[in-house]
Amino acid sequence: MKPSNTTMVRFYQQLGKIFYSIAAVDNTVRPEEIAELKKIIQREWIPLESSFDQFGSDSAYQIEIVFDWLTENQWDYDQIIPDFKIFREEHERLFTPEINALILKTAEAIAKAFSGKNKAEHVLISQLNFILEDQY
Repeated sequence: MKPSNTTMVRFYQQLGKIFYSIAAVDNTVRPEEIAELKKIIQREWIPLESSFDQFGSDSAYQIEIVFDWLTENQWDYDQIIPDFKIFREEHERLFTPEINALILKTAEAIAKAFSGKNKAEHVLISQLNFILEDQY
Protein backbone atom coordinates (compact mmCIF):
# COMPACT_ATOMS: atom_id res chain seq x y z
CA MET A 1 0.00 0.00 0.00
CA LYS A 2 1.31 3.41 -1.00
CA PRO A 3 1.80 5.87 1.90
CA SER A 4 -0.51 8.89 1.97
CA ASN A 5 0.65 12.32 0.90
CA THR A 6 0.36 13.42 4.54
CA THR A 7 2.68 10.64 5.67
CA MET A 8 5.19 11.52 2.96
CA VAL A 9 5.10 15.21 3.94
CA ARG A 10 5.86 14.20 7.54
CA PHE A 11 8.63 11.90 6.32
CA TYR A 12 10.33 14.70 4.39
CA GLN A 13 9.87 17.10 7.30
CA GLN A 14 11.69 14.61 9.53
CA LEU A 15 14.48 14.43 6.97
CA GLY A 16 14.71 18.22 6.92
CA LYS A 17 15.22 18.12 10.68
CA ILE A 18 17.84 15.37 10.45
CA PHE A 19 19.80 17.17 7.75
CA TYR A 20 19.59 20.40 9.75
CA SER A 21 21.01 18.64 12.81
CA ILE A 22 23.97 17.41 10.73
CA ALA A 23 24.67 20.93 9.48
CA ALA A 24 24.08 22.61 12.87
CA VAL A 25 25.92 20.18 15.13
CA ASP A 26 29.02 22.41 15.00
CA ASN A 27 26.84 25.44 15.90
CA THR A 28 27.10 26.97 12.42
CA VAL A 29 25.09 26.16 9.30
CA ARG A 30 27.37 27.10 6.42
CA PRO A 31 26.28 28.28 2.96
CA GLU A 32 28.19 25.34 1.45
CA GLU A 33 26.09 22.90 3.48
CA ILE A 34 22.86 24.57 2.37
CA ALA A 35 23.96 24.56 -1.28
CA GLU A 36 24.89 20.87 -1.12
CA LEU A 37 21.54 19.95 0.42
CA LYS A 38 19.60 21.90 -2.22
CA LYS A 39 21.59 20.23 -4.98
CA ILE A 40 20.86 16.74 -3.61
CA ILE A 41 17.16 17.53 -3.13
CA GLN A 42 16.87 18.49 -6.80
CA ARG A 43 18.98 15.64 -8.13
CA GLU A 44 17.96 12.76 -5.84
CA TRP A 45 14.91 13.44 -3.65
CA ILE A 46 12.50 15.22 -6.04
CA PRO A 47 12.56 12.43 -8.69
CA LEU A 48 12.19 9.70 -6.04
CA GLU A 49 8.39 9.53 -5.83
CA SER A 50 5.30 11.55 -6.67
CA SER A 51 3.63 12.64 -3.43
CA PHE A 52 2.66 16.27 -2.98
CA ASP A 53 1.89 18.67 -0.15
CA GLN A 54 -1.29 20.66 0.48
CA PHE A 55 -0.11 23.35 -1.97
CA GLY A 56 0.46 20.87 -4.81
CA SER A 57 4.26 21.01 -4.58
CA ASP A 58 6.43 17.91 -4.53
CA SER A 59 6.58 16.70 -0.92
CA ALA A 60 10.36 16.40 -1.06
CA TYR A 61 10.57 20.20 -0.95
CA GLN A 62 9.56 19.85 2.71
CA ILE A 63 13.17 18.86 3.39
CA GLU A 64 14.34 22.27 2.24
CA ILE A 65 11.44 24.19 3.80
CA VAL A 66 11.97 22.67 7.25
CA PHE A 67 15.76 22.93 7.01
CA ASP A 68 15.54 26.63 6.09
CA TRP A 69 13.02 27.37 8.86
CA LEU A 70 15.16 25.64 11.48
CA THR A 71 18.26 27.48 10.26
CA GLU A 72 16.55 30.87 10.36
CA ASN A 73 15.28 30.21 13.87
CA GLN A 74 18.51 28.62 15.16
CA TRP A 75 16.55 25.64 16.41
CA ASP A 76 17.92 23.43 19.19
CA TYR A 77 18.63 20.09 17.54
CA ASP A 78 18.87 17.92 20.69
CA GLN A 79 15.39 16.40 20.27
CA ILE A 80 15.70 15.70 16.54
CA ILE A 81 17.36 12.26 16.76
CA PRO A 82 14.93 10.90 19.40
CA ASP A 83 11.96 12.20 17.37
CA PHE A 84 13.36 10.65 14.20
CA LYS A 85 13.79 7.32 15.99
CA ILE A 86 10.11 7.35 16.97
CA PHE A 87 9.04 8.26 13.44
CA ARG A 88 11.21 5.44 12.07
CA GLU A 89 9.57 2.95 14.43
CA GLU A 90 6.07 4.10 13.43
CA HIS A 91 6.78 4.10 9.67
CA GLU A 92 9.22 1.24 9.09
CA ARG A 93 7.95 0.53 5.58
CA LEU A 94 9.18 3.92 4.36
CA PHE A 95 12.75 3.06 5.26
CA THR A 96 13.81 0.74 2.48
CA PRO A 97 17.51 -0.04 1.99
CA GLU A 98 17.55 2.40 -0.95
CA ILE A 99 15.98 5.22 1.08
CA ASN A 100 18.30 4.56 4.02
CA ALA A 101 21.30 4.73 1.69
CA LEU A 102 20.07 8.03 0.24
CA ILE A 103 19.51 9.48 3.73
CA LEU A 104 23.07 8.58 4.72
CA LYS A 105 24.46 9.81 1.39
CA THR A 106 22.74 13.16 1.92
CA ALA A 107 23.94 13.43 5.53
CA GLU A 108 27.51 12.61 4.48
CA ALA A 109 27.41 15.17 1.66
CA ILE A 110 26.22 17.90 4.03
CA ALA A 111 28.92 17.00 6.55
CA LYS A 112 31.67 17.05 3.92
CA ALA A 113 30.46 20.24 2.19
CA PHE A 114 32.55 22.53 4.38
CA SER A 115 36.14 21.43 5.11
CA GLY A 116 35.36 17.76 5.60
CA LYS A 117 33.44 15.85 8.25
CA ASN A 118 34.20 16.81 11.86
CA LYS A 119 33.94 14.59 14.94
CA ALA A 120 30.50 15.85 16.01
CA GLU A 121 29.10 15.22 12.52
CA HIS A 122 30.68 11.77 12.47
CA VAL A 123 29.02 10.87 15.80
CA LEU A 124 25.62 12.16 14.65
CA ILE A 125 25.83 10.26 11.35
CA SER A 126 26.76 7.11 13.28
CA GLN A 127 23.66 7.55 15.46
CA LEU A 128 21.56 8.06 12.35
CA ASN A 129 23.03 4.94 10.76
CA PHE A 130 22.17 2.92 13.89
CA ILE A 131 18.55 4.08 13.76
CA LEU A 132 18.28 3.32 10.05
CA GLU A 133 19.74 -0.14 10.51
CA ASP A 134 17.20 -0.76 13.28
CA GLN A 135 19.95 -1.37 15.86
CA TYR A 136 18.76 0.96 18.61
